[in-house]
Amino acid sequence: MDASAEKGEAGVMKAMVLNRLCDLSSCSEPLELTDLPDPAPSRDEVLIRVSACGVCHTELDEIEGRTPPPKFPVVPGHQVVGSVERSGEGVTTLRPGDRVGVAWVYSACGECRFCREGNENLCSDFRATGRDADGGYAEYMTVREDFAYPIPDVFTDSEAAPLLCAGAIGYRSMRLTGLKDGERLGLTGFGASAHLVLKMVRHRYPDSEVFVFARSEKERAFATELGAAWTGDTEEEPPELLRAVIDTTPVWKPVVEALKHLEPGGRLVVNAIRKEESDKEYLLKLDYPTHLWCEKEIKSVANVTRRDVIEFLKLAAEIPIKPDVQEFRLEDANRALLEVRVGKIRGAKVLRM
Repeated sequence: MDASAEKGEAGVMKAMVLNRLCDLSSCSEPLELTDLPDPAPSRDEVLIRVSACGVCHTELDEIEGRTPPPKFPVVPGHQVVGSVERSGEGVTTLRPGDRVGVAWVYSACGECRFCREGNENLCSDFRATGRDADGGYAEYMTVREDFAYPIPDVFTDSEAAPLLCAGAIGYRSMRLTGLKDGERLGLTGFGASAHLVLKMVRHRYPDSEVFVFARSEKERAFATELGAAWTGDTEEEPPELLRAVIDTTPVWKPVVEALKHLEPGGRLVVNAIRKEESDKEYLLKLDYPTHLWCEKEIKSVANVTRRDVIEFLKLAAEIPIKPDVQEFRLEDANRALLEVRVGKIRGAKVLRM
């Protein structure tokens, strides 16, 4: 990094850049600290001075090639909080100084059937922040005005960042379960998204018990601390059958195990962009009468919509939901990613600019 970037000279920003796919088992620094020109907002776009960006497991999927390939080079990061620096032509609702967030959905066509129905997450022209367009592992980024969301005052920048993905996709997952108050919910895995779902459920469905399946004793203790009615390892038998389960893990084993614990007509919602290949053979253990008989369902979550982000931020402010966060410097993004990979998680990890 040159001296002008170190001093923050106008026109040059620091960014962590992904230049190629790599296997994190042998590559400890997939991102490169790079000087880039400050981006300029196009029509209908705003330039955001980034203050915080959450670190998500999806970044691991992008780096290792489990998602559609990013455009290289690319700046990752899709849980972005910052302030509007300036606006392009056509911007009407945002002003310089407004605090906003950017989520996984960077843009969509706005014209197809899915977009007209409010399901832009299913649009064939869906573009992902930090994969198809530069994201928030940088000092600045641009985004269309209609994909930037006002951040409630109750949250700090670091608290708000995980809400934009881990929280919003957890909210969508909860909606897709069809859960009613008093019905039992299971959570497999207990990282950034699951710990926020537990907080939501305790507020919205106070008579619903939440059972948490997690491989780590620390994760199980954290779940108990937040109000889980029961915790156990992935293969443990819960004391009761569950109306719904939300799977937040990157692997297949918890999905197969969780299906055994659903009551008749129960639904498993898979909250993951991709699954790792390492335990794919576990799917061979999927047995129809054991796992799917009695009208059990499996439903996937595909990204998030603007509605999910807007409604969740409102709900999170009302409760309020304050995620547990661990902060890292921008230049320590690689370390944060590797900690996510090995499961060193309590709450969410956030980069501070």
